[in-house]
Amino acid sequence: MTAEVLPRLMPRVSLRQTGLDQVLAGGLPQGRTTVVCGTAGSGKTILGIQFLSDGAQQGEPGVFVTFEETPDDLRRNARALGFDIADHEENGAWRFVDATFDPGAEEELVGSYDFAGLLARVEHAVRVSGATRVVIDSFGVVLTRFPDAPTVRRELHRLVTVLRDLEVTAIVTSERNDDYGPLSRHGVEEFVADNVMVLRNALDEETRRRTVEVLKLRGCDHQTGEFPLTILPDEGIVAITLEPELATTGSTSERIAFGLTELDEMCGGGMYRDSVALVSGATGTGKTLLVTEFAAGGVRRGERSLILSFEESNSQIQRNAIGWGHDFPAYIDSGNLRVVSIYPEMRSLEDHLVAIRRVIEEYQPDRLAVDSLSALERIAPARSFRSFLIGLTSFIKQKQIAALLTSTARTLMGGESSTEAHISTLTDIIVLLRYVEVGGEIRRGCTVLKLRGSTHDKRIHEFDIDGEGMHIRAPFRDVAGILAGAPRQLRDPERQVDEVTSFFDLPGSDGA
Repeated sequence: MTAEVLPRLMPRVSLRQTGLDQVLAGGLPQGRTTVVCGTAGSGKTILGIQFLSDGAQQGEPGVFVTFEETPDDLRRNARALGFDIADHEENGAWRFVDATFDPGAEEELVGSYDFAGLLARVEHAVRVSGATRVVIDSFGVVLTRFPDAPTVRRELHRLVTVLRDLEVTAIVTSERNDDYGPLSRHGVEEFVADNVMVLRNALDEETRRRTVEVLKLRGCDHQTGEFPLTILPDEGIVAITLEPELATTGSTSERIAFGLTELDEMCGGGMYRDSVALVSGATGTGKTLLVTEFAAGGVRRGERSLILSFEESNSQIQRNAIGWGHDFPAYIDSGNLRVVSIYPEMRSLEDHLVAIRRVIEEYQPDRLAVDSLSALERIAPARSFRSFLIGLTSFIKQKQIAALLTSTARTLMGGESSTEAHISTLTDIIVLLRYVEVGGEIRRGCTVLKLRGSTHDKRIHEFDIDGEGMHIRAPFRDVAGILAGAPRQLRDPERQVDEVTSFFDLPGSDGA
């Protein structure tokens, strides 16, 4: 007997959401059942609605088996998110199997729960509608009606077998009590199913953070680890991952101007077109002014510049730019500049990243400035912020946009900020702006700490700010400790030479 030749790669059913498909390495395995475990509010039901709605739009009918919410409740909730279940039902692409229990009805169980009757209803709905997708939400409600774990395992295996025989791709949701505890309430669901996805809605430093993790896809490749996600109207669950094209994206040797001739000279001729630059400094050192110069420099070259401000309003940015000699209202009217101001607290960090991606896709800028990352860092735990930065910088680089990001130093005189620690390895250029106290006078200093792929001026230059913007001057002389935040003036080298010479001229010295 000749052995059956199996395909090398199992066909996948795309979830039509780039992030989720990346995590699943192409989508859910076709013809198999995936158990989706999650705590309350993690997005299990939304994922099921999203899965069936997308299938309906692709001409693939689906069956939704509901144990908790009535079909009417599901229709209303789905419509609020932009999914029109009723329309799919009218087109014959969606069919409900209502298995909800009436809490007001008295019920007496005689013998074991009749699970066979439910399976018969599901099978009938699939065959009548020609469904290729099935969602069962939530199967945990049924499992509570079985007396012990062995029975739960047997009945769940029975369900999976029926769904496999029907040749449908299915999602079965299951509740869990703790985001990082046991995967399921009965401890058997994850072993019976071919595939297991975990949705979390964990409380991290007083902030809720949703993530998705693929625990297993039997016989299939997938990405490992937790990935942040958000829930958006008209889209449902959106997973945030690295851009898949980043590893193959080519680099460019084209140099562009920062907007300040002196800074371009310090960087050996400007920044590369696909560079991400970080500008760090204390409050008032000129970070936003450098953002203004950067955007205005792009406008002068006929490029499109986008400023995303998380600390100042649109009108403030325009007013300040005018004060520095840049007519931002005229730049905006010309279409070469867009300024978007958002309060950090209005959205989660994941929502901010999705919004940034959207405005970049819509406006297609040549330059991007984000002012400031420190404002975003305040609203999220460290782990979430690091994931946000990786997602942001990978997207920028994939689009080959010249980017300038700012962060605020922790102390007035400088020193590394926590933001710098998160992003320093992700950037190509780091520019430090510092206050320098010399002889009882506060002055400002600027240095290029890092420039990947090019030589650069390593000296600390003095700069000043007036009504015409920022002016970078000559390097500081005889001042040490600027970057450490403790500048001190050195003695004049020429005076030191004179003193040494005088010493050797003294009588009794060993001089000539």
